[in-house]
Amino acid sequence: MAGKLLVTLRKSTVSTTARARGTVRALGLDRIGHTVVHRDDAVTRGMVRTVRYLVTVEEIPDTDTPSGTATDAQEGKKP
Repeated sequence: MAGKLLVTLRKSTVSTTARARGTVRALGLDRIGHTVVHRDDAVTRGMVRTVRYLVTVEEIPDTDTPSGTATDAQEGKKP
């Protein structure tokens, strides 16, 4: 589970339980169409699973680590 999750609120929290509204607020979602980015970990996935009927989720690959091979300068080689 490396990377990030893009979570978007798609349905209103009106007529849902107080627990579901609290989970949506804890995810940082304020209004319909609002999108937030969270770390992809078990806690976040559990929260999203709890309100899966209200949100949509997209996985974003982790960009913190460089992709591909290291550059020559990082390996200590001279050009």
